[in-house]
Amino acid sequence: MSTTPFVVTDHLVIGAGIAGLSLALKLAEHGSVAVVVKNGLEDSNTWFAQGGIATVLDPTDSFENHVSDTMRAGAGLCHEEIVQMVVREGPRLIRELVEFGAKFDAQTTGEWHLTKEGGHSHRRVVHAKDVTGRVVSEALISRAKKHPNIKIFEHHSAIDLLTTDKIAPNFSQNNCLGAWFLDRNTGVVMRVNSRVTFLCTGGHGKLYLYTSNPDSATGDGLAIAWRAGCRVANLEFMQFHPTCLYHHKAKNFLISEAVRGEGGILKNIRGHPFMDSYHPMGSLAPRDIVARAIDAELKQSGDAHVWLDVRHIGAEKIKSLFPNIYEICLKFGIDMVTDMIPVVPAAHYSCGGIVTDHRGRTNIGRLYAIGEVACTGLHGANRLASNSLLEAMVFADAAATDIATRKDLSGGDPVTVQWINGELPAPDELVVVTHAWDEIRRVMWNYVGIVRSEQRLKRALARIENIRQEIDDYWWRNRVSNEVLEVRNLVAVAWLTIHSAMIRKESRGIHYMLDWPTADAVGKDSVI
Repeated sequence: MSTTPFVVTDHLVIGAGIAGLSLALKLAEHGSVAVVVKNGLEDSNTWFAQGGIATVLDPTDSFENHVSDTMRAGAGLCHEEIVQMVVREGPRLIRELVEFGAKFDAQTTGEWHLTKEGGHSHRRVVHAKDVTGRVVSEALISRAKKHPNIKIFEHHSAIDLLTTDKIAPNFSQNNCLGAWFLDRNTGVVMRVNSRVTFLCTGGHGKLYLYTSNPDSATGDGLAIAWRAGCRVANLEFMQFHPTCLYHHKAKNFLISEAVRGEGGILKNIRGHPFMDSYHPMGSLAPRDIVARAIDAELKQSGDAHVWLDVRHIGAEKIKSLFPNIYEICLKFGIDMVTDMIPVVPAAHYSCGGIVTDHRGRTNIGRLYAIGEVACTGLHGANRLASNSLLEAMVFADAAATDIATRKDLSGGDPVTVQWINGELPAPDELVVVTHAWDEIRRVMWNYVGIVRSEQRLKRALARIENIRQEIDDYWWRNRVSNEVLEVRNLVAVAWLTIHSAMIRKESRGIHYMLDWPTADAVGKDSVI
């Protein structure tokens, strides 16, 4: 046996979206920080976020309105105390982002330009054209690279958490001591020991065949937390974004909710608007209703897509507000000024995740979860548009504040462990892995998608359990590789998602069951 290279740090942050980087910058004021990211710093859901960040900045708006809109979208599962906390912290943290270097769009009066998205009663989405996530990421990345207390490790995939239960269990409190990582460039396994570990790994949209997420969104943080003993909740609530670009060359390009917020109208293949027959807010209805409506239209007609029509908005407004979307569509031969945009729903955002409290703490000591990987109680059964980046900022701030005031985080000398990865054979027959990857995503799309049934879930579970056994066997016989890591995590999250869906004997928010078409009188979280 040979010991692995290891790093010792005060704070280990896994992930580099808005949650990870804003948290790292604050933790760096209290000690050393190691930021570990699977790909490059630019590969995160934050970077690809188009719409913006919802917060109350307009004098005609109010915290009460934002809370009410969030609670309504969440369909009876939002935790009101969390909603209140997140909404009220928003304006302060938006100004902090500006201090960090993020530049949001302003009106000629000098005030921020606010847009409106589905489910919002007021204009409250601050944005930078249609590339808000990129602008925020660039500001945070630039600042993090310059901070002397922050060390960044790119191209390192998380393998598993290092916990006391695994090396010296006392059966009273399982504590996190760091994590193992695979250096994707060298194949070497690295261990990072830390006083506190923060999972900021984002979501798991790649669980589905069609998604707006980057390829890295394979549920790594959720899976390693589950294997370590974390509780998870509400994983049945995967939000499908109604409008992803439908084009054989467009991999996962999202048409922002803000396009409908500025007047875009959904039409069927014959060019007739259809959303008014599904919801009073028409094309600006909450995402779950819009996604189900499109799904219903496509199943009834047999068509491959519907249209999003913005031609009436005018060329000047289209090119001014949505320059990136306009250019990307143009690249695929679609001129938003003269052509309707073909769109379909796609997996976009998970409202469930690792159970945390109002500070981001999990049930494992010294382990926090922030951002999409966490289930905080904010989103309930359906996320209100543009609340996700807001949640990540607020909980990163809350966790950093918690760390600064805790007195129980001293000590924690490096723990000596050994890893036998180097003695196992290199992976062979990778076709097993690639076939499993494809099958998982097709099973989830066909059986655990926008509309579900008991029979579909049972079929999905049987197939996923078989794949899980195959991947477990492959895992223990072969050396660690990124391909095996990702499919191992995907199948674990698929299994958890199906079990969460089977627990919920009702239709609520994003989760729609043909066998249980109505909601129970009182909503309950599904905790595993």
